[in-house]
Amino acid sequence: MFRIHALICGGTGCTSSGSAEIQEALHREIAAQGLEDEIKVVQTGCFGLCALGPIMIVYPEGVFYSKVTADDVPEIVEEHFLKGRPVERLIYKEEENETEEQILNSSLSNTQFYKKQLRVALRNCGVINPENIDEYIAMDGYFALAKVLKEMTPEDVIKTILDSGLRGRGGGGFPTGRKWQFARNSVSDKKYVVCNADEGDPGAFMDRSVLEGDPHAVLEAMAIAGYAIGADEGWIYIRAEYPIAVARLKIAIKQAREYGVLGNDIFGTGFNFDIHIRLGAGAFVCGEETALLTSIEGNRGMPRSRPPFPAIKGLWGKPTIINNVETYANIAQIILKGPEWFASMGTEKSKGTKVFALGGKIHNTGLVEIPMGTTLREIVEDIGGGVPNGKKFKAAQTGGPSGGCIPASLIDTPIDYDNLTAIGSMMGSGGLIVMDEDTCMVDLAKFFLEFTVDESCGKCSPCRIGTRRMLEILTRITEGNGTLEDLDELEEIAATLKTNSLCALGQTAANPVLSTIKHFRDEYLAHIVDKKCPAGVCKKLMHYTVIKDKCFGCGMCMRACPTNAISKTDYTAPGKKLPAVEIDSKKCIKCGACIATCKFKAIVKE
Repeated sequence: MFRIHALICGGTGCTSSGSAEIQEALHREIAAQGLEDEIKVVQTGCFGLCALGPIMIVYPEGVFYSKVTADDVPEIVEEHFLKGRPVERLIYKEEENETEEQILNSSLSNTQFYKKQLRVALRNCGVINPENIDEYIAMDGYFALAKVLKEMTPEDVIKTILDSGLRGRGGGGFPTGRKWQFARNSVSDKKYVVCNADEGDPGAFMDRSVLEGDPHAVLEAMAIAGYAIGADEGWIYIRAEYPIAVARLKIAIKQAREYGVLGNDIFGTGFNFDIHIRLGAGAFVCGEETALLTSIEGNRGMPRSRPPFPAIKGLWGKPTIINNVETYANIAQIILKGPEWFASMGTEKSKGTKVFALGGKIHNTGLVEIPMGTTLREIVEDIGGGVPNGKKFKAAQTGGPSGGCIPASLIDTPIDYDNLTAIGSMMGSGGLIVMDEDTCMVDLAKFFLEFTVDESCGKCSPCRIGTRRMLEILTRITEGNGTLEDLDELEEIAATLKTNSLCALGQTAANPVLSTIKHFRDEYLAHIVDKKCPAGVCKKLMHYTVIKDKCFGCGMCMRACPTNAISKTDYTAPGKKLPAVEIDSKKCIKCGACIATCKFKAIVKE
C-alpha cells in the first residue's frame, strides 16, 4: 500500500518535453529520501492537456502540477512528498488571481478544459499505467470480452453494436454494426479483423494517444469483433513513426497472451484469437482501407477498386472488417453499459462522443473528447480557452486534407457527421486546427494540396494529374499571377476529382479548396484582383514599407537586412535627429528581419 501515487504523463507530447527525465529524477530523489515503500511513480498515457506538459498528478489529493521539469523534482519530493506541502508555484492556475485555497484545491477534472468533456474512448488515458495489464483489468478490462464469450451469441454482439448507433470514427462514419454484419454473413474458411492505426492527417494524434495510453482497450475490442464475425486472427497496422505506441502495443499483446485473453481457448470457451502488428512506412494513402490491406499483404500500398468491399473480399481475399483505433476504443464500454447508454449521448444520427486533436491558434492544445452535437464555439472558447494574443477566431479546419474549413460565421454549428458534411467539411479522423486572423486561407488550401500531391499514390489519373494542376493554379494565385478564370477551373477540376478518383484520398482532395472558395472567396479575389494578401502571408504579394515619421534612423534594420535593401534617405522626421530609412522593393526578399529588429514599429508589411 502506497501513501502517494505520482502519475507522470508518458504521451508523445510530454515525452518530447522531458517527462522521461522527470520520472528518472523522481526515482532518484525518492530513493535518496528513503520513500520507496511510500511513493509509487506511475507512467500514464496522455492526459489530454498537451499545452501544459509535462504534467504530474499527485494522489490522493489530486494536485495538478503543470510544466514540470527535472529540476523541480527535488523540491516536489522534499516539500510535497516528505513534508506534505504542495509546491504552489507548479500547481496549474486557470486565473492569475486565484486564492491559495483555490490553487490547492484545484484538480485536473475541475479545469475548464475538462468540464464539458465526456471521456469514453479516452476513459483510461492518463489514469492507468498502459504497460500494466493489471491496471487495465482493475478498470473492468476484459470484462466485456468475458461477457461476450460467456453470455452472448455473435448475433447478440452485432445487434448491440447496431443498436448503439456507433459509426466509424475513421472519417467515413459508416455504421460499425452493419460492417460487422456484412462480414458475419460472408461465408469463408478464414476471416480477419484489422485495426487501422495509420493516422496520417496533419495535426491529428488521437489514435496514437489511445494506443499509448490504453492499448488493451483496442486488443479487447478486436477480440470481441473476431468473435462477432467468426475470425481468429487480427492485424494492427500502425506507423513506424509512433515508437511509443508500437512499444506499448507489443507489451500489451505479450501480457494479454500470458493472461490467456489472447491466444487459444480464451476463458475456456474454445474461442481462439490472436493479434499481429504490421508497421507502415508513413504513406498517407495507406490510411485508405484497401491500400492498407495491400500493404499488410507485403505489397506496395495502393488502393483497389471497390466493390468488392473488404467485408466480402479483403485481406488475402478473405472477409475482413477494418475499424480505426477510436472506434474499437468504444466497443467494450458499449458491451458493458449497454447500447442505450451509448445512444443516449450525441445527436439523433451521430451517437456517442468524438475525440478531437485540438491544435493551431488556440490556448489549450491537446486531446478533447466531447459528446456529438457540441458546438464549435464550445470547443474553441470554453474547452480550448479561445484564440491567444487577442486575435480573432477566423476558421477551423476539420478532416485534415480531406476536410474543409468552417468560418467564424458558423462557429455555433453543432459538430456531428451530417452537419459538417452540409457545410462543406467532414469529421475525418478528428483533427481540429484553429486559425486566427493572421491565416491566409488561400495559402492554407495550397498547403493541403501540397500534402495531397506528395502523398498521392499516382495510380489513377484524376488524382495524379488533377491535384497537381490545382496546386499549380493555387501557387499562381498566391504569387499574384492568378485570374478570375482560375476559380472556375479549380471548381471544374474538383468536380472531376470527386467523381472519377479511385479512392477517397482523391475524391476528397479538393475539399479544402472548395470550402475556402465558398467561405473566403473575398480572399481569393484580393489575391487575384488587388494583388494583395489580406493576412500578409503570401510573400510574393507582400510589400515592406517604412513609416518615415516613426523612424528614428538608428540603422538597426539596415544591419539586420541580409540583402542590403535598406538605405538612408534625406528626410528627417519631426522631433528626430537622424534621417529615416527606406526599403528597395526590388532587393527585398520579405524575410521580416527588419520588422523583428525595429523597436519603434516603424516598418509595416502590406
